Amino acid sequence: MPAAVVTGVSTGIGEAIATDLVRRGWQVFGTVRREADAARLADLLGAGFVALEADVTDPEALRAAAGKVASALGDAPLAGLVCNAGISLPGPLLYQPLDEIDRQWQVNVLGLVATIQAFAGLAGAREGFTGTPGRIVTMSSVSGKLVWPFVGGYAASKHAVEAVSHALRRELMPFGVDLVIIGPGPVATPIWQKSSAAIDRSRYRATIYGPVIDRFENAVLSRAGKGLPAAVIAEAVHHALTTARPRTRYALSPARLTSWTLPSLLPDRLLDRLAAKALGLVRRR
Repeated sequence: MPAAVVTGVSTGIGEAIATDLVRRGWQVFGTVRREADAARLADLLGAGFVALEADVTDPEALRAAAGKVASALGDAPLAGLVCNAGISLPGPLLYQPLDEIDRQWQVNVLGLVATIQAFAGLAGAREGFTGTPGRIVTMSSVSGKLVWPFVGGYAASKHAVEAVSHALRRELMPFGVDLVIIGPGPVATPIWQKSSAAIDRSRYRATIYGPVIDRFENAVLSRAGKGLPAAVIAEAVHHALTTARPRTRYALSPARLTSWTLPSLLPDRLLDRLAAKALGLVRRR
């Protein structure tokens, strides 16, 4: 039975990944931050799931969780490590509090690195390992390549995830451990409602962005309704973990032509105008 560690399994994409892998016969160790989530998932997924109560911003907790996984595996290697945990806190960068930007960096970037440092050795990234190396999957985003207004802090963290992932894939080559990036577009999960609820509109009402915030929120919630099912991302993760010759990055997006392919090809100034038109970011006279 192959084993995988998946971070951030309490809801959304992480829960879908854990559920999919358990259904396929994997032993899944999933990180949660609340005991209630651990109990719920244990009831839902049964013996194929083991909860690890650990926050990815707490390296000591991650090391302790890795010790539990090592004890459970014995001499068997970790076949997969899925770095899924992440948060999005939108806001205009000109006024957004620095602690909100830093929080996204701490979870999305440093939390990912801390997770890999804690668990990669179990997947074979250590001297003297003689088994079959495992594989690492990092969860980026369309925002890791394309940036829209009011998600600059989140997009910056996902750009960093892309850089960290490419560097780590090359650094891990001596161990035979591969790393694959998954870059979803909108996915129908609670992250969109959480992102919308995270906006303190009163903070920006007196700024030039005050009238725009509501349009941004409506756009976010509209995208949520048209997002990919989380199960599609889970299937892509399984493919990345198991296919013989995975690509280094998988871009998954609804309406792929208009939401990914064309924006990736269009000139920046044209994208500027499209974003300005969509949100009403016009110059005041």
